[in-house]
Amino acid sequence: MKPGFFRLFVLLISLLFIQNISLAVNSQIIRQSSSEDLIKGTTENVIVSSHGTITLGRVCEQLASDFKDVWSVNCIALSGSTVFVGTSPNGGIYKYSLGEVTKLYPNDKVAQDSLTQSKSDVNDPNASKDSNDPNAVKQGQYLQNEHIFAMATDISDRLLAGISGENCRLIRFEADSTETIFEPADANYIFAIAVAKNGDIYVGTGPEGKIYSVDSASKKEKLIYDSIDKNILSLAIGSDGYIYAGSDGRGVVYKIEPASGKATVLYDCDQPEVTSLVFDENGNLYATATSAQVVSEQGQFAFKKAAPGKPESKKEPDKRTSDNIKTLKLEIANTKAQLGVQPGNQQAQGKPSKPEQTSQVYKINKDGFVTSVFEETSVLFCMAKQGQEFIIGTGNEGKLYTIDAEEEDEKMVYEDKTASQITAVYVFGDDVYIGTANPAKLVKLGKGFALEGSYSSDLIDAGQPSVWGKLQIDADVPEGCEILLSARSGNVKDINDPAFSEWTQGVKVTEPVQLTCPLGRFCQYKLMLKNPKGDKSPVIREVAVANTVPNLAPKIESIETVRDNAPGKEGFFNVGYKATDGNSDKLIYKIEFRQVGWQRWIEIKDKHEGDIYSWDSKTVEDGRYEIRITASDECDNTTTTKLTASRISDAIIVDNTAAVVQGTFAGQRIFKAKVTDKLSVISRVEYTIDSSDKWVSLVPEDGVYDTTVEEFKILIGEDIKAGEHVISLKVIDAGGNIRYMNFKFEI
Repeated sequence: MKPGFFRLFVLLISLLFIQNISLAVNSQIIRQSSSEDLIKGTTENVIVSSHGTITLGRVCEQLASDFKDVWSVNCIALSGSTVFVGTSPNGGIYKYSLGEVTKLYPNDKVAQDSLTQSKSDVNDPNASKDSNDPNAVKQGQYLQNEHIFAMATDISDRLLAGISGENCRLIRFEADSTETIFEPADANYIFAIAVAKNGDIYVGTGPEGKIYSVDSASKKEKLIYDSIDKNILSLAIGSDGYIYAGSDGRGVVYKIEPASGKATVLYDCDQPEVTSLVFDENGNLYATATSAQVVSEQGQFAFKKAAPGKPESKKEPDKRTSDNIKTLKLEIANTKAQLGVQPGNQQAQGKPSKPEQTSQVYKINKDGFVTSVFEETSVLFCMAKQGQEFIIGTGNEGKLYTIDAEEEDEKMVYEDKTASQITAVYVFGDDVYIGTANPAKLVKLGKGFALEGSYSSDLIDAGQPSVWGKLQIDADVPEGCEILLSARSGNVKDINDPAFSEWTQGVKVTEPVQLTCPLGRFCQYKLMLKNPKGDKSPVIREVAVANTVPNLAPKIESIETVRDNAPGKEGFFNVGYKATDGNSDKLIYKIEFRQVGWQRWIEIKDKHEGDIYSWDSKTVEDGRYEIRITASDECDNTTTTKLTASRISDAIIVDNTAAVVQGTFAGQRIFKAKVTDKLSVISRVEYTIDSSDKWVSLVPEDGVYDTTVEEFKILIGEDIKAGEHVISLKVIDAGGNIRYMNFKFEI
């Protein structure tokens, strides 16, 4: 026995006497090492990856949240050190620089003209009054009725913005002035802008699903492609010079030759909207395909279940999370062969079934082969690329994911606690700028780690009130970092129930740590990761929690006795029983019998391991008997902790003696018989005369076989000639006993 387990054993024995409860000898180890286990917990500035690791999240800074009359940040662009934000519903463009937010568009004159027009619309009886109409104007409220869905910078680093609304147009900002460089006559929306290396600007519009090109210098426009789809939501320019477009309505990814306008379909997605397109350095195209309908799906399908093992990594190890020289290595002792290890919560819980409709990130390689690399039951609003990872913004829980298709790794790197959606993502060097909706905010994720974060587990269910043992972790803790542990327990399956114990004081984890929370069915642990410098992070790969459930008595749920009718098994009864044990202890059984009315039980068999026993009732006299089954969990307990449970069968009738037959002749051709059995109902009587092979069935005088005494009358036919004869009776009782009787008579 290893020293750590010996100390745990001594502790449990001490508690046995202190608390005066019986404890099972074997403990349970609940191990959590997969994202499927860990994603159920609660995170605060930490990341849970699809490989089941926990690390500190990236340092996070909220840059701005004071946007007036703004519900959503739709797009982000950078020019120099200035961050530009495009919003809805008033079509505002804001710039963030040196810690300040200023409104760039519309200017005061445009806003005043729109306000005047809005007030006149209020007095217009034909104006919309529908509160659900996004273009509705309410009295006293300023709505520009414009949206900024797309922004970019041209080759001269000037800001481009698509103004969606009644006056749809592409504008360009330079210094303090703006100019309209494109105004489509048949579009109300500009959803996507892409700038080619030669300076050409490509614009995806709606609701006619057209793609235009605009010469940056001459402002000359050209219709590149007129699709049959409703809107063009996303654009990307490949290294081959082709334009790639994602549509709304059919969810189609197009490949378009700009000069000829010839288009081919790369992929027809199962989802109706392709919201973003991004290339990697190898020319593979990644597409986010989504639908607003996925938010109505029940249950969360946060990570697809990781395949066993992992691919060999091709990227350089992250020096921020590992240092082989100055890293504390924590390991979990092997428990899989000895302590009844549970791979997750002991109590089996139903897993949510995979929703019929999910959002997907598809990878389309240069040969057109398509694979799904990410799956979520959330709307996928946006995607950007940083290094080898793709960053994806989702709703309606405001989560930001990263995926590394080559490493088969997914992480939830940020979760906004107040915003419902992450609607815009922009990567600039080591920083990631995030735009949110409901409410609208601008957030920046830096390269470094958060100084501290925490992971709170889901409730661990021991099945019964339990003594909690040690918690161990498999982790790397670089120099300067630390992991603290706290825990609590309770007996209610509600993580927010006030009856839970208080969190224990945080203890630094440098070895297995004894949990000091009270006895309880449920336990929750909290791991706090810290690094004051923010340059490195601990890496937790697995958590193991030990507990010992107080020994529970077995329960025998049923006993059934059935007569064995197999040849050669006359007089045998099959005694079957069903027993359970709350500790999953191995059970053995004692089988006893007694005649009804006796006080003392007679042992038939002890330490029987099966759940059925064949009893030879010919070893006892006829009568009514009971069988008692006693289950014991002594195999998995000590002599002082073992427990038993018993159950008595219904009375069974042991009848191995055939019925008694009395016969008399009431006349030369009339024979009467009386059949009597001590215990069993008479079930059948037949007769034959002079050993004929033809047996004739009889019916009792009262017409029914229903008692232990039956009377019969036989009329001997005229075909029986004068002389001596023999009448033979065959009597069968309900116990299966058979008696043959012969009677001589003379005619």
